Amino acid sequence: MEKIKSTTVVAIKHEGKVAIGADGQATMGNTIAKSSVNKIRKLQGGKIVTGFAGSTADAFTLLEKFEEKLGAYSNNMKRAAVELAKEWRTDRMLSKLEAMMIVADAEDILIISGTGDVIEPDMGIATIGSGSMYAQSAARALKKFATGLTAKEMVEESLTIAADICIYTNHNTIIEEVTN
Repeated sequence: MEKIKSTTVVAIKHEGKVAIGADGQATMGNTIAKSSVNKIRKLQGGKIVTGFAGSTADAFTLLEKFEEKLGAYSNNMKRAAVELAKEWRTDRMLSKLEAMMIVADAEDILIISGTGDVIEPDMGIATIGSGSMYAQSAARALKKFATGLTAKEMVEESLTIAADICIYTNHNTIIEEVTN
């Protein structure tokens, strides 16, 4: 059986604000399985927001593990991300999970992968998923030339542009802002 996957997730930090959003499409092979999946989760009362791409069940497993790490490391997002990445890479069961995560707080945006990577992206822009390169291109242009937009507006427009191009991204978006 094919896994349910494919998505676009974008996080942008602009003028002291951080927003993260994702489309709602989940695909199974070349078929749309669902068009309104919520791939964004608020943690710690909205102080940390996560977005995930890849196999849905795998992403939920990683989200639970990330929450455990946050609890173990006094809600220190960077430390929790590094510890999750280490466990994900070395644990026999977790290493088989096929997903990626973006985690963001008011200060930082991080991409976490199963290969042990914890990446703090350039320009305050992080993207993952099938439509990530389309969304990243749009986000970079918006940050450079549409500086009057808010972080949330940039995320929304980046996702719209990606959905117009990527067949694995739709226009059903959920966008959250990180609260202090």
